[in-house]
Amino acid sequence: MKHKTIYISILLLLLSSLVTAQNKLNGYLETAAANNPGLQAKFNEYMAALEVAPQVNTLPDPQLAFALFISPVETRVGPQQLKISASQFFPWFGTLDALEKAAAEAAKAKYEQFEEAKSKLFNDVKAEYFNLYLNRKSSMILKENIRLLQSIQQIATIKIEAGSASMADEYRLEMELNELKNELAKVDDNQAALETGFKNLLHNDEAFNIELPDSLWETNFAHSKSAALDSVRLKNHRLLELDMKQAALTYRKEAATHEGKPGFKVGIDYTVIGKGDNNLSGKDALIFPSVGISIPLYRNKYKAMVNEVAYLETANRLAASDKANSLETLFEKSWNEYTDADRRIALNGQQLELARKTLNVLESEYVTSGNNFEELLRIERKVLQYHLAFEIAKTDKQAAVAFLNYLMGKGLNHDL
Repeated sequence: MKHKTIYISILLLLLSSLVTAQNKLNGYLETAAANNPGLQAKFNEYMAALEVAPQVNTLPDPQLAFALFISPVETRVGPQQLKISASQFFPWFGTLDALEKAAAEAAKAKYEQFEEAKSKLFNDVKAEYFNLYLNRKSSMILKENIRLLQSIQQIATIKIEAGSASMADEYRLEMELNELKNELAKVDDNQAALETGFKNLLHNDEAFNIELPDSLWETNFAHSKSAALDSVRLKNHRLLELDMKQAALTYRKEAATHEGKPGFKVGIDYTVIGKGDNNLSGKDALIFPSVGISIPLYRNKYKAMVNEVAYLETANRLAASDKANSLETLFEKSWNEYTDADRRIALNGQQLELARKTLNVLESEYVTSGNNFEELLRIERKVLQYHLAFEIAKTDKQAAVAFLNYLMGKGLNHDL
């Protein structure tokens, strides 16, 4: 009963550390979202797009004109000295509304670009985080195997001194240790480059140590394959962006059609009348209204405007269809990588356990009889290979989960 309690305590401690590591990764994602300059650039593009609608839904500026008569024109009530004109142009009904809606949909498309950039950034941060974990774990595994070989080397030295083993055993062990130490040096050198890349994604100027778990979690994907694929088709930010662009083009086409219709101009003229020979005080004459109309005579221009948008609509629909196809291909590939990694976790975990048991048996035989040295080295290398393959499979699985969530338009680790 006591052993069971200890086992449960260790299990709860392990689960607690995994949850802490996952929460820490979410903290890194939030830091990247707040600091990454590329993401901030996309957000400012979206904010700029929001400022377009107030510009296009406003009437043209009114026109105010002054005319001063150098040689006053005599009228019945006196000479004309000054004329003031004010006018306002009005486009065809619905033109400004269509332009405003087109700008609003274009701003939504910019927002989807921002969300796509954020989802991609989150996926990049996760991928770099998993690479950091794998690199550090590889270093730990290599060090563990080096210690194992060194312990076998001590046994070989004793047996050589006793005359029950050959110096060839010593040389073989030395060769194997040299190879492992070289692999360890490469892995340790790679850690600094990976940390630099990770910190650049976060764009955090403060010095900090990247916290990594001792063992990576093995979270399963939270959705069925069909449900996930439906989510990609409905919520992927690239497809949503193209949907918003299509809506914007629809309103642009409506506005282009309206621009091919007449516009109206309404104004007033105010004329200042001076004092004439027969008029002691003069009299100002207010003339209202003045009305004008713009006639769109050059039909080819407006027809071309409509046709331009029609071609853009067709191009956008085709781009959306092409993007949907490529996303489905990416999804299938990522799903296969996810299921393959899951199988490899089970396989390499089982193989690692069997290899360790075999190694223990062979090591005991070598201690007692000095036999099977070649097989001992081969199985030791198998232990290393299976252990590394097991950790690679774990990181591949979580990277696949992260990429599937990215395709679905998700960001933070909601499925962890």
